[in-house]
Amino acid sequence: MIDLRSDTVTKPTPEMRKVIANAEVGDDVWGDDPSVKALEERTAEVLGMESAVFMPSGTMTNQVAVRTHTQPGDELLIEEHGHIYGSEAGGPAALSGVTARLIKGQRGAFLKEDLEKMIRPPDEHHPRTTLVCVENTCNRGGGTIWPLQQLRSVVEYSHQQKLKIHMDGARLWNAAVGSKNPEAEILKGFDSASVCFSKGLGAPVGSALAGSKEFIQESRRFRKLFGGGMRQSGILAAAALYALENHRERLAEDHENAKTLAFGLAEIPGIKLNPNDVETNIIFFELESVNAFDFAEKLRQHSILVEAVESNLIRVVANLMVDDRQIRGLLGIIETEMKKTS
Repeated sequence: MIDLRSDTVTKPTPEMRKVIANAEVGDDVWGDDPSVKALEERTAEVLGMESAVFMPSGTMTNQVAVRTHTQPGDELLIEEHGHIYGSEAGGPAALSGVTARLIKGQRGAFLKEDLEKMIRPPDEHHPRTTLVCVENTCNRGGGTIWPLQQLRSVVEYSHQQKLKIHMDGARLWNAAVGSKNPEAEILKGFDSASVCFSKGLGAPVGSALAGSKEFIQESRRFRKLFGGGMRQSGILAAAALYALENHRERLAEDHENAKTLAFGLAEIPGIKLNPNDVETNIIFFELESVNAFDFAEKLRQHSILVEAVESNLIRVVANLMVDDRQIRGLLGIIETEMKKTS
């Protein structure tokens, strides 16, 4: 099976399973799990933040960040394709009483000028704008990396306007490898950031939220409120720490495989994409005359799994479980199936 639906489908490597089996554990809700503590300290160090807290999922870290930064009735600003808005089950509204105002950007990123237009002036009729959220890399943008200077200008302007700014960095590791900028450099000026261990890094479960000591202390309260307090979670944290230390640099392989796949797909009649838009491990491509859901089913019959996003749009994500040989074989199968439809 070649599974390209997401980088969340990765499974623990044999070395990671050994680390899980031998993990030292305690009760994390009591603050007694040494493996969780080690992960949190190392994550904060890598991200250039004062503190971090381990949670079950990226949705939880993002939503805890929103809850910690805001009050009910506030408004956050986010690009229209942002995961926090579109793919977390209405979390800001349901969990924090916060509305979202959408910024029309370019492939998931926006300019300082775009942000400037969306901030509401003080008015008793309006919700208070209190938080800006960015996603790096942007999933629905196609794994796009925010240009560093563009990001800096958004951070600086947010602070000038007395707004907090949070990064959904589920794939920040990919942004760091793809841009050759360390994670801490990318996050300069951010009030908080979430990162995921169970995508490209290949851990089975877990994300972390990072920020100042005061922010993280308060966020632990909301982690508990949202049901995210775990007990002997060191078995998960040990896997995440192993992934953090051993699997970040290898993300370059996923990026290279995605490029190989993108340029190969662009040569197949009936498939439309710009391979130069592929910056990391995510590819979106259009089918000009074939239903994407039907085509995904045809590929499934070849033991190839992809995600049909819309009737003419497919997403594939290079990941730890798929090597370059499989990528090249996959291209041949896709070309054969496309010829059958012409």
